[in-house]
Amino acid sequence: MQAPFGTWTSPISANLVAEAANALLQVSVRDGTLYWLEMRPTEGGRYVLVKHDGQPRDVTPAEFNVRSRVHEYGGGSFTAVDRGAYFVNFSDQSLYHVDAERVVTRITQTEGLRYADCDAHPHQTLLACVREDHRGDGEALNTIVGINTGATETVQDTVLWDKSDFVAYPRFSPDGTQLAWISWDHPNMPWDHVQLWVAEVSAAGLLENVQQLNTGVDESILQPTWASDGTLYFLSDRSGWWNMHRWKGEATNPAIQPVHALEAELGDALWGLGSRFFALTSDTTALVSYHRNSTQTLALLSLTTGDLEPLDLPFVSFHSLAASGNKAYFIAGRENLPAAVVELNLDTKAHHIVHASGERAVADGYVSRSQPVSFSTASGETAHAYYYPPVNVDYSAPEGERPPLMIVMHGGPTGSTSPGFNIAKQFWTSRGIAVMDVNYRGSTGYGRAYRNRLQGTWGVADVQDAIAATEFAVQQGLADPQRLLIRGGSAGGFTVLAALASSGVFAAGANYYGVSDLTVLARDTHKFESRYLDSLIGPYPAEAEIYTARSPINALDSFSSPLITLQGLEDEIVPPNQSEKIFNALVNKGVAAAYLTYAGEQHGFRQAESIISSLEAELYFYGRVLGFEPAGELPAVDIVNLPQD
Repeated sequence: MQAPFGTWTSPISANLVAEAANALLQVSVRDGTLYWLEMRPTEGGRYVLVKHDGQPRDVTPAEFNVRSRVHEYGGGSFTAVDRGAYFVNFSDQSLYHVDAERVVTRITQTEGLRYADCDAHPHQTLLACVREDHRGDGEALNTIVGINTGATETVQDTVLWDKSDFVAYPRFSPDGTQLAWISWDHPNMPWDHVQLWVAEVSAAGLLENVQQLNTGVDESILQPTWASDGTLYFLSDRSGWWNMHRWKGEATNPAIQPVHALEAELGDALWGLGSRFFALTSDTTALVSYHRNSTQTLALLSLTTGDLEPLDLPFVSFHSLAASGNKAYFIAGRENLPAAVVELNLDTKAHHIVHASGERAVADGYVSRSQPVSFSTASGETAHAYYYPPVNVDYSAPEGERPPLMIVMHGGPTGSTSPGFNIAKQFWTSRGIAVMDVNYRGSTGYGRAYRNRLQGTWGVADVQDAIAATEFAVQQGLADPQRLLIRGGSAGGFTVLAALASSGVFAAGANYYGVSDLTVLARDTHKFESRYLDSLIGPYPAEAEIYTARSPINALDSFSSPLITLQGLEDEIVPPNQSEKIFNALVNKGVAAAYLTYAGEQHGFRQAESIISSLEAELYFYGRVLGFEPAGELPAVDIVNLPQD
């Protein structure tokens, strides 16, 4: 059937997107038992701990939500131990234990304390955890604490390390005699300047003879992990790329040594605590995932020779790697299917799907596969993206018509996008709207130099790359230059606003909880990101003029494109006042604008009702402002200043 782009009937409804939006997180294996965390929009967006012992079984009862709020982004919310697990419950941020019979016991009792990224001592009833203390005035205090889970009286935290602004990855050595961790201080982020530490653990569970292993200058370190022979492995980008390094701790060989040299990234930006980018499968081999030229590959890395053995697997992304015996486990992104937990036999290299994040609900005829592209930026450098053409087996467009193009800007901004199947993208492409998902300068996956290109240029380089992506698409005949859209959330929402405020390229935009006033953000955000803008913009208030100049709220003169803004009312990272300010300013200026808020939502929508409402509202908005009729019944959205037909 022939029909204009954007009007195609699609089997991928907003309801289906919500139903299929289960997110898989944090795979772990303990004594052969596999665990993972699953986010379920249809259960109010709660996070459920699941184990697999022949079939998936929920570990945590329905009244628990396994989610930490340390750094607000959380991560590292559970730790598997013998016959059970420790986990953080979202509502009170306390630490709990669940046993093999699903009996839950509360471990910590003090209000105002948050926990994450715990590790269990191999011999003692001792946990080492990241703790964030919100009991006092001013900034929260981040420390490593020891928790004696075998205490007969009220469990008390013992502060083990409190000499830095941030900490992560406390990890006991296999014999329990040492603890490793990383730290960083304001104004740095964990991908800037990071210190690696090792200390001896006394019989009382305290730290002695603390040793800093690196200078912590121009080096990001991730995932310190002990091998059974006492060697400490970790990722360092001292070469310009996150590669594997080791520290043996011997008097005759005290230096950090590279395991291999590869112009590819084995790590990623540490937004969520507990992230695992490699798994030691023995004292001589590691399972690693590396990103090169917009392609991600799983491989076995020899720890003795540095040789890589790429594995031929039908997946496009890999994260949360774990290993036990001759089996490895990971979360795999697929081109045309939802993400899945995968088991890999390390002897035969055979794999099988343990659990998928959703049943297959989309036929191949409606699935758009990613096409990696690179394009020149305004400064003559190269940026990267994944292009998704419109695909719907039931439709074709009138001859000569080019599709609307949606530019998608990921959050972070030091984050990245991957080519794994994302049903929300298919929601658009199956309706006849092309998608260009941009890894603009500043994104991870392309080395430290590429990541640093956004330093001092946020609101400039990312906007240039969004526009350059549209120019590339138009030149290639992939997009209608009159129907260019831009969409983004959080930092990506800021880029949406900055692009609309500084150019007339885009016909409309969708801003999900984006930053409109950089000055307010610098004074009003949470600890983890409170100095992030020092590197992205400049120190505040010394560079207050730049903050003012780059804030979209102060650059409305050329802002004429319609905008829909969507905001969670409990967002602590980008508070609702950011969205309210830009909406009210556009209304006063006479620009077509819509504003939807969602109770109970924070930074990112997790409830099925919010996912459905926001997608349908965005589609309705584009139809009205671009002048096409989307298929199906959509709830009307109040669009202020929309010209009457």
